[in-house]
Amino acid sequence: MQEIAFTMKLKKGFEQEYKKRHDEIWPELSELLVNSGITEYAIYLDESSGILFAVQKRVDNHTLDELPQTEIMKKWWAFMADIMDTNPDNSPVVKDLSCVYRMG
Repeated sequence: MQEIAFTMKLKKGFEQEYKKRHDEIWPELSELLVNSGITEYAIYLDESSGILFAVQKRVDNHTLDELPQTEIMKKWWAFMADIMDTNPDNSPVVKDLSCVYRMG
């Protein structure tokens, strides 16, 4: 099992919309994430900065590298592009984080 953490950036004023869209996440997207090897996924928001902090647990033989080529992922990124900092392909700008401490 692997655990990764990363940040993304939410545009100011879209906190409730971001939560709403994730509360209504498309079942086919959730299924794709699980089938790709994600076992747990949590996203936290620092409301003062708009920084989204995400933690994923995934199986060792995951296929997450294939997600950007799927139509549902491209559709989700396009759906979210108006409220987040994104790359030219609409994928969120992601900054990977390194674990510097773990208890247990």
